[in-house]
Amino acid sequence: MFLRLVGYIFGIGTVLFLALAGALAWYISDISADVPSYEVLNSYAPPIMTRVHAADGQLVAEYARERRMYLPIQAIPERLKAAFLSAEDKNFYSHSGLDYIGLIRAGIANVESFIAGGGVAGGGSTITQQVAKNFLLTPDQTVERKIQEAILALRIETAFTKDQILELYMNDSNLGMGAYGVAAGALIYFNKSVQELTIAECAYLAALLKGPSNYHPFRFTDRAIERRNWVIDRMVENGYVTPDEGEAAKAEPLGVQPRVERPMVFNAVDFDGAFGPVFEEAYGDTIAALGGIPVRAADYFAEEVRRELLARYGEDQLYGGGLSVRTSLDPNLQIMARKALMDGLVAYDEGAGWRGPLQNIDVTGDWGPVLGEVPMLSDVFEWQLAVVLDVDGNGATIGLQPARDPAGGFVANRVTARIPDDEMDWAGNNPLDVGDVVYVQHVTGDEFRLRQRPEIEGALVAMNPQTGRVLAMVGGFSFSASQFNRATQAQRQPGSSFKPFVYAAALDNGYTPSSVIMDAPIEIEQQGGLGIWRPENYAQQFYGPSTLRIGIEQSRNVMTVRLAQDMGMPLVAEYAERFGVYDNLAPLLAMSLGSGETTVLRMVAGYAVFANGGRSVTPTLIDRIQDRYGNTIFEHDERICPECAPSAWTGQEEPTIVDNRAQVLDPMTAYQITSMMEGVVQRGTATSVRRVGHPIAGKTGTTNDYYDAWFIGYSTDLVVGVYMGFDTPRNLGFGNTGGVLSAPVFTEFMRVALADAPPVEFPVPAGMQLIPINRATGLMASAGADGTILEAFKPGTSPPTNFSIIGFVDAAGQPLVVDPNADRAVGLGQGGLY
Repeated sequence: MFLRLVGYIFGIGTVLFLALAGALAWYISDISADVPSYEVLNSYAPPIMTRVHAADGQLVAEYARERRMYLPIQAIPERLKAAFLSAEDKNFYSHSGLDYIGLIRAGIANVESFIAGGGVAGGGSTITQQVAKNFLLTPDQTVERKIQEAILALRIETAFTKDQILELYMNDSNLGMGAYGVAAGALIYFNKSVQELTIAECAYLAALLKGPSNYHPFRFTDRAIERRNWVIDRMVENGYVTPDEGEAAKAEPLGVQPRVERPMVFNAVDFDGAFGPVFEEAYGDTIAALGGIPVRAADYFAEEVRRELLARYGEDQLYGGGLSVRTSLDPNLQIMARKALMDGLVAYDEGAGWRGPLQNIDVTGDWGPVLGEVPMLSDVFEWQLAVVLDVDGNGATIGLQPARDPAGGFVANRVTARIPDDEMDWAGNNPLDVGDVVYVQHVTGDEFRLRQRPEIEGALVAMNPQTGRVLAMVGGFSFSASQFNRATQAQRQPGSSFKPFVYAAALDNGYTPSSVIMDAPIEIEQQGGLGIWRPENYAQQFYGPSTLRIGIEQSRNVMTVRLAQDMGMPLVAEYAERFGVYDNLAPLLAMSLGSGETTVLRMVAGYAVFANGGRSVTPTLIDRIQDRYGNTIFEHDERICPECAPSAWTGQEEPTIVDNRAQVLDPMTAYQITSMMEGVVQRGTATSVRRVGHPIAGKTGTTNDYYDAWFIGYSTDLVVGVYMGFDTPRNLGFGNTGGVLSAPVFTEFMRVALADAPPVEFPVPAGMQLIPINRATGLMASAGADGTILEAFKPGTSPPTNFSIIGFVDAAGQPLVVDPNADRAVGLGQGGLY
């Protein structure tokens, strides 16, 4: 009877067990049906930040929604792997995806939590399970999701190696402060690469896995150190570091030094002795204070690159595609360009007078926190904010804006200094009151100079004329104050800096530099009922018959209009479009004086054609773009070289690179214009540029009512354009021409940029004849005679023995031929539009 009862109970138990097992199998099977495929991990492509580099490799900018860089497992140092394994899954390399002891421990904790009235406590997950959860599942804390996680972990372990799983995990972990993955975490928390991390730093990054906000380095410092030290102890326990190394690491402070959280960052290079004495004399103090050249000076350049990337590839690729962008930026030239333009803008602005302080604050108590909250120009690193504490007969005592501490407050110490009278005399008598908040710039010792943000703005572009590569670009005084790029976005009239394109069209179509034009009053009937236009020269005088060379050198308006009228404006418009200065220039005579709007970048690219012998250039800020896998997807250099990629060297000759750029101007014409614009510098409207000490060709430009001031010039291998004016156009003041405002900025830049290079004359094309002529008449002269210059003539042309005057006819309507010994038709004089 007893045995029968036992058998009966056993039978019932077996049935119940099988039923429960079947139900459990059915339940798991049902859950398994909803488990996503792990195969998507094979094609996993996380969003990776796009990084922009200068031509020398320095990091210029980063663009990302999530700050993330992907590292292969081979590039992650062993001690960093050890920290993550010790913190999260010490048995990772020995289990099959599930840690059963850990699961039992987590199960007991979950039961206790459930009995206590809580939910599922979680825990016990291996790294493989966390990969399954993070990549393939929702973060819900439910029994169903945990089972799916376990199933996926087992499947992942059969399909991927341990190193592949760990690579996914360490590159996707959220480490806080916007950092995803260990590479970004190392940069953001410690401003280091992963290879540079110490044991303590590796342990802190691993400590963040339990919840970055719980172990914030500044809000919860003690808690963060405690968790870090726990990880170090586990590393010692697991044999990754010795006890002595562990104790030394635990004794270290947290040492977090957050990287600047903005697209532009300070990158420094060792400049000592690298750029020559002139560069270091001009910029040494600024660079030494920063520890190197600040690539942050390239904000306008970087933003222009960002806009181009956005237009080419869209937002997803820009902010998550992991593009590697090599730009044409030369950091050395960039800092020179920035300083030259800023100096010119500040000099003009100080000459216009003091406009008053930024604001006035109460300084009776601790003025530091109040002053600390006043926003400043974050990219004008030479300046500081200060508050006036006292004013006396010798100047003013100021308090400098305190620095922020890592926790977001302000350091306790208060630094005071002086503005001597002679460092604020430009602002007038007694310009300051106690409590005034002002900008200051360090001079020497504890002395500072009073500064104010200029109202005038400007731009400078430096370009390689052979390639169109933009080497430096400054689009305004301060990017933090105004992101509007005056180099590429501001459409302004170039004024007389457009005239070389008019003269180039003439020289390319039968005229010579010694062709003579009548500089005399002219009346032009304008279309559209606009009445009669009577163009005038800058000095409001007329100078009679003059050569094309004098027309350029002295920037004669009336001569230029007559020349354009003689050629026909459609020809001038064709050349302007051929040079890329305009897309569709209206064929109106007023346009010959630069009244059509264009940009600094386009003007500089146009002048590059003169400098390189007549070849068209496409301006570019980007040399090459690579995708996340290292494949080149864009390259600016489109020259043809079919022999540049041989499979092997078999003694063949060096490959020939075919220059396939369009020849838009006769090389001889390009040299003639260059020679004439050298005259602008030597004896024309830009004689201040002679201080560069190198052969320079260039042209000034000033628009009506002194609204815009330009200078564009070049050496054999560098073309530079400078523009100055107000964003809302208004008069710059009488006499503030391109030669007065912009040419000195050009000179300051080029003097330093070319200081260590030997002077190089502009090359004369083969076949070009250099013949002595009288500069005033354009007629052949004896070499060495007064007023004689060497003029460039194309084959088949030569200086005349008499000349016809363009724009001056005899009674029969024929061009008047003048005997050089006769009186000039109109008296000579001096002057011209600058």
